[in-house]
Amino acid sequence: MPDTVEALVESLSARDRTARRAAKDALVALGAEGIDQLLPYALDTHPRNLRHDVQSIIERWGDEAMPRLREIRRTGPGQLRRKALEILVDMGGQEALDDVDRHAVERLVRIKILDERPVKVPFEAGRWLAFPADRLDDAISALGLHDVRPVTTVMGVAAATQATDFLEFRDAQSATHRAYRVFITPAFENSYAEGSIKRWHMLWGNSFLDELDGFELARELSVRCGEAHFYVLDPYNASENWYVARDGHTRRSYSTYAHPQFEGEPLPFEAWYMENADEDEAEAFSEGVPHASTAAENLSVEPGPQLAEDTHGHGWLATTHPDIPNSRFKGALPT
Repeated sequence: MPDTVEALVESLSARDRTARRAAKDALVALGAEGIDQLLPYALDTHPRNLRHDVQSIIERWGDEAMPRLREIRRTGPGQLRRKALEILVDMGGQEALDDVDRHAVERLVRIKILDERPVKVPFEAGRWLAFPADRLDDAISALGLHDVRPVTTVMGVAAATQATDFLEFRDAQSATHRAYRVFITPAFENSYAEGSIKRWHMLWGNSFLDELDGFELARELSVRCGEAHFYVLDPYNASENWYVARDGHTRRSYSTYAHPQFEGEPLPFEAWYMENADEDEAEAFSEGVPHASTAAENLSVEPGPQLAEDTHGHGWLATTHPDIPNSRFKGALPT
C-alpha cells in the first residue's frame, strides 16, 4: 500500500493532465484505508498544489474518513494532529469534532480574545452595517440573530467575508431556506464622530447584506437602535454607497450610480467639506460627501486597523436561523 500511494502521489504532479486525473481517481478509489499514507502529503512541508490535491481526495472520502481522522486527533502521530483537525472542520464544521476538540477550540478562542489588541477589519473593500455599541441586544433582536458566541476579530472577519457565510437547508415541509453567518465587531470608539454616539459596532456578512438588502436592514435596525448606517466600498465597480437611517427613516444617503446620487439634506459634517473643497474638489463636493470611508470616519467608525485604546470588548459570531448554529458551517477559521 505505501509504495502504491507514494507512486500515485508523485503522479499528481505529472505534466500530463490525464495522468494527474488518473492518479487522483486511483487514490480516491483506495478509500479511507489509505489515509495514514496520504495525510502526511497535506502538511505544509509539501508544495501548495500537492497539499490541495491531497486534501481534496481525503474530503471526497467523506464520512468514511472521519473516524480515522478523529483517532489521529486523539492518539497521533503528533505531526498529523493539527492537519486532521483542519480537515475535519473543512468536511463537517465544528460538529465533526468530538467533545474534547470542541472544548479545546472554545478554550483557545477564549484565551485569544483576552489579548487580541490591536485588531483590524477589512478596509480595501466590503460592506458593513454600523449601530450604537450600547444597543447590541436591540440589534441582535432586530436582525433575528441566534447562537451569538464570542470570537476573535481575525476569526470573525474570515467567517463573514472569506469562508462560506451561508448555508442552505430544508425545513419540515421540504422548503429550501438560507441561514447566514455574520460577524459583529468589538465596540470601536471614535471621539470625533458627529453627534453624541461615540462607540459603534460594525456588522460584516457579505451574503447576508447582499441578499437581504443592507439598506433595508439599516432602516430596520434604526427602529430599534435609534440610528444605523450601511456602507459599501466596491472598487471593482468603482462604486461607493453610504446610508444613514434614524428612527426607521432615511436621513441621508449617497450612491455612485443612483439618480440623483444624494438623498436627504446634507449632514453637518458635510458642510465642512463643501465649504473647504479646493478648486479640484469643488465639483465632487458640490452636493455633499461622496466617499463612504469619509462618511464612516465622521459618522461612526472607519474600517481598518483600530487602536487598542479605542477597542472595547470582543467580537461576536452569529447565525440568522435558530436551527442552524455556527457549528454547522464548514471550514477551518484562523484564531
